[in-house]
Amino acid sequence: MSDIDRAPKGPDLYIHYCEHQGCDNWGSWGNSPSATVTTRWWCFEHFPHKSFEQEQALRRKLEDAEGGTTVQ
Repeated sequence: MSDIDRAPKGPDLYIHYCEHQGCDNWGSWGNSPSATVTTRWWCFEHFPHKSFEQEQALRRKLEDAEGGTTVQ
């Protein structure tokens, strides 16, 4: 059987939101200790495994947003 005989199938869509209670942001940061354990998903703000540098960058971005400055 060749690929020409098969009907085209699009990619499966996985929907996962942040696991933090009360947060409805998209969970783009996933973590799983192994392939047999279900992946848990968080938004970047709530991701518990950030490096020190990532944590500092997020803190500066949030502080600047409170002050009304635009950060990119």
